[in-house]
Amino acid sequence: MIQNNTNKRNITINEAAKILGVSLDTLRRWDKAGKLRSFRFTPAGHRHYDLDDIEMLSKNIFSLARTWSASKNPKEPEKKIYCQDISIFQARHKKIENELMALGGLENNFSLISAIVSEIGNNSFDHNIGSWLDICGIFFAYDINKRQIALADRGQGILTTLKRVRPNLENDEQALRVAFTEKISGRSPESRGNGLKFVRKIITGKQTGLDIKLYFQTGNAALNLVSGNSDLDILKQEDYMQGCLALINF
Repeated sequence: MIQNNTNKRNITINEAAKILGVSLDTLRRWDKAGKLRSFRFTPAGHRHYDLDDIEMLSKNIFSLARTWSASKNPKEPEKKIYCQDISIFQARHKKIENELMALGGLENNFSLISAIVSEIGNNSFDHNIGSWLDICGIFFAYDINKRQIALADRGQGILTTLKRVRPNLENDEQALRVAFTEKISGRSPESRGNGLKFVRKIITGKQTGLDIKLYFQTGNAALNLVSGNSDLDILKQEDYMQGCLALINF
């Protein structure tokens, strides 16, 4: 990609390789495959990279999401991983869908991963409108090379949401089980349960042939879903997540 030299945070391919700990050939392959785009200032110029892209790729996105979710003094995430409103999320969701479509081996199943991301991200906005506890919007980052997608919000969490229609729910573990297993009909916020039940169906369905893992935490309860396994592994956690936190591995 040819660009004018207006970006003060650009680095050479050699600098990028050193930061990421990969070879120049690897970076060239990633560029060709669309996994990490470079840009050039002239048609005959050398590859350069946006330092923001390199720094994000070198970080552990799940660690960033977890730290933000659990923070007692949170700040808005960096713009590249922060969707302040649903329109920004939908635009970035479309971007990752295009990247998944181009990724080898996912030609027939990229839409399923995209659907999981859509359900989790849209749920955060749909059920926290006007009720964000501190920072509105969601953390949304992905690393195509590591095949990871992380989402988090600092909303009310599933227990508070579902207690409106299931006042007998006592803790986060119960709420998490209901959200991923029971079909709750009716108007918002009940649809949250339906969305996460759909996510579980995609991941545990044996017909897809996909290898997907989902870690999902709300409050102090977390579950792990694995492709082809319908069991719900729900455990109480020592750390507390305000809102919801999710990591998708594929």
